[in-house]
Amino acid sequence: MATPTGTARPATAEPAGVSAARIRLGRVFRVESKDYFLLLGTTVFLVVFGLVMVLSSSSVESNLEDGGFFVQASRQGLYALFGLPVMLIASRVPERMWMRVAWPLLIVSCVLQLLVVATPLGVTVGGNTNWLELGPIPPFQPSELIKVSLVIWLGLIVTKKQAQLGDFVHGILPILLVGGGAIGLVLLGGDLGTVMVMGGMLLGALFLIGVRFRLLLPPVLLGTAVFVIVAVSSDSRMRRISAFLQENCATIDEADCWQIQHGRFALANGGIFGVGLGNSTAKWSWLPAADNDFIFAIIGEELGLIGAIVVIALFVVLAVAFARVLRAARTPFAKAATAAVLVWVVGQACVNIGVVLGVFPVLGVPLPLVSAGGTALLTTLFAIGVVLSVARDPEAASRAEARAVARAAARSGRSAR
Repeated sequence: MATPTGTARPATAEPAGVSAARIRLGRVFRVESKDYFLLLGTTVFLVVFGLVMVLSSSSVESNLEDGGFFVQASRQGLYALFGLPVMLIASRVPERMWMRVAWPLLIVSCVLQLLVVATPLGVTVGGNTNWLELGPIPPFQPSELIKVSLVIWLGLIVTKKQAQLGDFVHGILPILLVGGGAIGLVLLGGDLGTVMVMGGMLLGALFLIGVRFRLLLPPVLLGTAVFVIVAVSSDSRMRRISAFLQENCATIDEADCWQIQHGRFALANGGIFGVGLGNSTAKWSWLPAADNDFIFAIIGEELGLIGAIVVIALFVVLAVAFARVLRAARTPFAKAATAAVLVWVVGQACVNIGVVLGVFPVLGVPLPLVSAGGTALLTTLFAIGVVLSVARDPEAASRAEARAVARAAARSGRSAR
């Protein structure tokens, strides 16, 4: 088009640096697979939802113990602000890097757990010696580090023994010995609930990647026997089991039934639509661990049956996302790591919800991504980041760059005309 003076209008082509910058930005925010975004979106939503529920459920105890209604919720928020970037960074790490750090990470986490059970640095909470205090560092749970270490280590060892997974002695037994040894360190601290989740994670992952059940049956039976022996050897655990087996806890000491009963009272009080966010009565020192092990009871009370169903549906979506990534996995590492995190996160959610609903005795495991607990949140997000790293679309980068170059060339062509 000509100007009124008849001279051509100058071209408005973008500088080369601008186009290059946009291409580089496209690399950062490139389109990944649908499975990647389904897993990422569901995880972030559960974390945000968990922060809201931790704020609601912990406010009373936080004011009594820490002198402020928002202290515990603020602490959880800081862990989330740190954990989400850690998850995103982990999602960019290549598979070969995970396999390089697998053994060192497992060894370090086991050494830390050994400090818990064999030195005065271990801290006992609720009858379980599962916390470690190292000077100015906030207390943390090395058992959670062992979980994520086992995920990465299992991916490495399955890759190396891919051809021997049908042989119990040369393929399965070494995995069980090393993995079982790491889990045994946690068992020494008395945290039977975490041990159950870790054992299920190890055996469940092997089953999901195709190991025959007949090869897993002996360790399943042995693990069940160890679980029963450890359970009956503790007076506190036997009281909890007895309270679980006794209908309505009618003839059991009130202390053993208190948490079970008030968890049910909270769910019953919520009805279908709930009493409203922040309006729980159980959190007023009636329900122990309201922001942690029994946060699902607070969800049911404040958001009702509808809110509880939504939370269960979110974990179903999370399971579907993991299953889709597992189905699309191209390497043994990707399959093993994804299967382990699937069993860990979804299995632990089922146990936590089952405890609140009275399906299982009180085991003391949190609701993943939702319950209060900094170490658990960080390690869970890190493990999901590992799955996201294997769920990435390897061809997304080249496609995004090609589209960016094509768009830049089209804009330059239109400007020249």
